[in-house]
Amino acid sequence: MKKTLFILGFVMFVFGANAQTVDEIINNYLENTGGAANWAKLSGVKMEGKVAVQGMDLPIEMVQTKEGKMYMKFSLQGQEITQQAFDGNEAWGMNFMTMKPEKSDSETTENMKRNLGDFPDPFLNYKEKGFKAELIGKETVDGTETFKVKLTKKPLMVDGKEVENLVFYFFDTENFVPIMVEQEVKYGPAKGVTSQTMFSDYQEVDGLYFAFSITEKAKGTPQSQAINITKVILNPSVDDAAFKFKD
Repeated sequence: MKKTLFILGFVMFVFGANAQTVDEIINNYLENTGGAANWAKLSGVKMEGKVAVQGMDLPIEMVQTKEGKMYMKFSLQGQEITQQAFDGNEAWGMNFMTMKPEKSDSETTENMKRNLGDFPDPFLNYKEKGFKAELIGKETVDGTETFKVKLTKKPLMVDGKEVENLVFYFFDTENFVPIMVEQEVKYGPAKGVTSQTMFSDYQEVDGLYFAFSITEKAKGTPQSQAINITKVILNPSVDDAAFKFKD
């Protein structure tokens, strides 16, 4: 009996020593990508790159700020098109049927406000934001062993009702960086589809690490859209007018 207890105790010790808690994974992730203190100092991020669309590589520009302002725009045949923007109070974007800027509906705007805690990273001080993180287990993604972490954020509004806002992150067990993010689309034309965003080619920018290769797709489908980042600017100077609705 004593021998059996000793063996069980030894096994528990070994596995316990190698086990990771969700907070250890998050802390390792933040530390390995530059440190929580440095992430907290960010006031904004600007990314420039190319997005592959129907065989063409279109210039793309994305900006996010600490105040929650953002825009994503690309150039097509010399024309600058704002796909989505938010000035902190009002969301808007291009209507591709009319090819004119259009204000978003009230729920889309409300959900943008509820996602303000995502900058610069949803895991930074996540408990203070009212988020909840859970370690689901390990899962292999494209041959890489990952920790699967479920992040529960503030509920979203869909058809006048609050719904769960769950995002699943898959952290590389070796480097503790997310290589995939998975989330069910709650509203819009793609409602009910599970989106997958793949991250790779992490590079250092002024002490912080960003993924320079981003691929988006619907789970279970071969079609995907690739974004190759060519430049990242920290704390950029951006005119407030760039976020405002332009009719």
